[in-house]
Amino acid sequence: MLIELRVRDYAVIDDLSLELKPGLNVLSGETGAGKSLIVGALSLLVGERASSQTVRKGAKKALVEGAFDLSNLPEVSSRLEELGFPNEDGLLLLRREVAAEGRNRAWVNGSPATASAVGALGASLVDIHGQHEHQSLLAPKAQRDILDVYAGAADTARAVGRLFARLSEKRAELQEREARLAELETRADFLRFQLSEIEEAKLHEGEDAALEAEAKRLDHVEELAKGARDLHDTLYGGEDSLTDRVASLRGLLESLSKLDPALSGTVVTLEEAYHLLTDSGQKLGAYAADLEYDPARLEEIRSRLDRIFRLERKYGPGLEEVLASGRRIRGELDELDGASLDLGGKKKEIIELEEGFREGWGSLSQLRAEGAERLEAAVAGLLPEMGMEKGTFRVELTPLEEPGSFGGERVDFLVSLNPGFDPGPLSQIASGGELSRVMLALKSVLAEVDRIPSLIFDEIDA
Repeated sequence: MLIELRVRDYAVIDDLSLELKPGLNVLSGETGAGKSLIVGALSLLVGERASSQTVRKGAKKALVEGAFDLSNLPEVSSRLEELGFPNEDGLLLLRREVAAEGRNRAWVNGSPATASAVGALGASLVDIHGQHEHQSLLAPKAQRDILDVYAGAADTARAVGRLFARLSEKRAELQEREARLAELETRADFLRFQLSEIEEAKLHEGEDAALEAEAKRLDHVEELAKGARDLHDTLYGGEDSLTDRVASLRGLLESLSKLDPALSGTVVTLEEAYHLLTDSGQKLGAYAADLEYDPARLEEIRSRLDRIFRLERKYGPGLEEVLASGRRIRGELDELDGASLDLGGKKKEIIELEEGFREGWGSLSQLRAEGAERLEAAVAGLLPEMGMEKGTFRVELTPLEEPGSFGGERVDFLVSLNPGFDPGPLSQIASGGELSRVMLALKSVLAEVDRIPSLIFDEIDA
């Protein structure tokens, strides 16, 4: 509990020391006497955000110090050691300084500390109820938190919140994976279409060039046939053909070579020329005989070339590139077919989390239901002492269609301050003064369970 408070150069306070005793300590005085400033200084001591505006005019810094007796607070002593601060034989000394230029410092038992560390300790030492804090009682979260603390369900509620957050995270991951899988399937379908388009064409390397050559030949059959026949006749088939002339020349040269053997080599050359001309003439004759105009074949070739051209426009620019695209598409499709996003494992994990979450919020609902009955009775017993002899207090638990991070029900505090009227929401039934008294009753019953040793009420008579 708080046993001593010292305030110096804070707002209009010059130097103030207070010694506090167990039980009720009352600071009274007329409006403007500075009672709320003392509460503000205490708020700063236990972790409230510091402001240079709180420094008394003309002073270099504001100072607030407090001494707390931890002899009956083993959990605070343990927390002190967890944070790495020395434990001074059951005594805790907190100190906050705020400089006029804005810098602030904090100490715990003489050791430098962060404001967050001071706040962590202060939350276990002091509960400050400000002048307007009763308004927070109108918020559903505040009512839910009060019930959870009183019912001993605060840890369970936090665990349920963590479970829901984890469950939501895993559901989002599954949704993302399912969306990714849909994208992959769409991509795979597109690749299968492309691959089938290429493979169904049954393309061959160099096919386009061969077809173009064949089409050109069929387009010029008559010209090629006439030319081949003319060449055949000139070389071999007609009168006074080249082969006949070469044969005559060969005979003459053979006669001369008998007179001069030096001409024998030339005879051989003419012999070879004769055979080459004869062979060429025969081939040209056969070529001309085989040539035949085939319009059906020409149309087939043109259709095939048109199909190849369309594929080249999509996957080209040439036939070789089309074939390469087919190989690339096949490779990517094999990778996609082999990819695994493990949706089954993720779904199993979600089912397990859903079971844990269902058990968690079910246990929380039971604790809240039991705690609600006790809280109703405890607060109702205090209302007459607050000047509301006919008042009733009820905790309403409304099941949610879909349990969430706060559990499976909505928590509402209902009051009836006049006989014959059904209990209704605080915001609709209670005036500001009545709301303050309900808050005081709640704070009183919570003091029995939340283990915070010092309750501070500002303007309690309001």
